[in-house]
Amino acid sequence: MSQCRIIGLTGGIATGKTTVSKHLSQVHRLPVLDADVYAREAVQLGSPILEAIADRYGPEVLLPSGVLNRQRLGEIVFHDAAEKQWLERQIHPYVRDRFIKAMQDFRDDQTVVQAIPLLFEAGLTDQVTEIWVVSCSEKQQLARLMQRDRLSLEQAQARIQSQMPLAEKAAQADVVLDNSGRISELLEEVDRALAGKH
Repeated sequence: MSQCRIIGLTGGIATGKTTVSKHLSQVHRLPVLDADVYAREAVQLGSPILEAIADRYGPEVLLPSGVLNRQRLGEIVFHDAAEKQWLERQIHPYVRDRFIKAMQDFRDDQTVVQAIPLLFEAGLTDQVTEIWVVSCSEKQQLARLMQRDRLSLEQAQARIQSQMPLAEKAAQADVVLDNSGRISELLEEVDRALAGKH
């Protein structure tokens, strides 16, 4: 592993990670490696991981085109911790491998952002040099998630509860970015953290 400054950007679902990673990419021109992109790659059409998922859950987790029916899979894993763990055991090693390969393209003096929603849950903290957690109140998180993904209260709560509690993530962070106020305030916090003034 190179001596890059590697920012592990994480938080809870719908806390504002995408807003932060866009700011780091567009304003600060930093490379952002996104775990969600790699996770989607892991289950693309024809992949062995997609085949394993279909073998386990049957054809109803596939759309007629053969691609993954994310909504159906979500209904299964967000309500069953054991199934969620099984799915993560398939995907996390692939994601880790993609990060390792991608990091080979950077110089030692570069700053790289790794946007990893499940940074703690996937055990990927060892591949970053600092951890930034985007946080907001549980009430805000719930409202944002329901609005963004058009979920019912129960569906949104199941997704939030399937993740490690936000307070636990914040307790292990080098930087906690508070996204409970205005976006402009959040982005100022990001600028300060990047400059090492947090």
